[in-house]
Amino acid sequence: MHPIIKLVSQRLALGLLLLFGASALIFGLTEALPGDAAQAVLGQSATPEALANLREEMGLNRPALTRYFDWLGGIVQGDLGKSLTNKLDIADSIGKRLGNTLFLASVAAIVSVPLAIFLGLLAVRFRNRWPDKLISAITLTTVSIPEFLIGYVLVYFISVKLGWFSSLAMVNDSMSIGQKLYAVALPAFVLTLVVLAQMMRMTRAAILNLMQSAYIETAELKGLSTFQVIARHAFPNAISPIVNVVMLNLAYLVVGVVVVEVVFVYPGMGQYLVDAVTKRDVPVVLACGVVFAAVYIGLNMVADIVSIVANPRLRHPK
Repeated sequence: MHPIIKLVSQRLALGLLLLFGASALIFGLTEALPGDAAQAVLGQSATPEALANLREEMGLNRPALTRYFDWLGGIVQGDLGKSLTNKLDIADSIGKRLGNTLFLASVAAIVSVPLAIFLGLLAVRFRNRWPDKLISAITLTTVSIPEFLIGYVLVYFISVKLGWFSSLAMVNDSMSIGQKLYAVALPAFVLTLVVLAQMMRMTRAAILNLMQSAYIETAELKGLSTFQVIARHAFPNAISPIVNVVMLNLAYLVVGVVVVEVVFVYPGMGQYLVDAVTKRDVPVVLACGVVFAAVYIGLNMVADIVSIVANPRLRHPK
């Protein structure tokens, strides 16, 4: 078997194992919560007979291990169950909301990834000079402020005071791409500010680490400009760590949008999860948790595979 195929197969197997472990952990944590779904549905005034009947109907009287494997089998077959609050199919609801979350994350990624790489290269080009210090100061400031605070500040000044954008990022299928982009402008800007700093600083650190190499000195002795040395020699060899941090931040854009979606009342996965937790809709919470875990593990696995393909040393660890 080819070494790359073998390594990719190992990473895929490890990803599936991690996803299985994550599903068990999510299910176990929901089981450890006080009370149960039947009590949440019927309320505190429910009679013992009504609780017993609903628990039997929902299968809560069966052992937890049996319910876990039944739930896991349904997920494998694409059946995420039905919501306790509105009796709608969870897979259909998640499909719509996941599309909205991916749209928001994509808009933020399209802006933040090229901008972070450009700012990282610019910071290296003017290392220890005012452009480098200014970029580092701004990015460190944005990453140090919680995203919900950035969101509320933008809502106050840009939406309330200036009236440029709506404070509610509502989107639907009838809207055009331009209307959707206008609606998600503020939450996408918040997400861009949050993930920009880490990607920029990793780009800067990875390239600076290579600037002391012998082949970089050789390129400089040949008379190449600093920008040519960075673009032609340092940056291609720094792709592996940069890809890792980009993928980690893309995973955050999808998984970590919960707070931003709640701030802007965006109809995505994060808002759906918060609503389910508030209503104690356990099947929805379980489904959202597994989807978030799958996205996070999947993107990390892609980053790992790309790093292996891009770096020959990782393909031959011995």
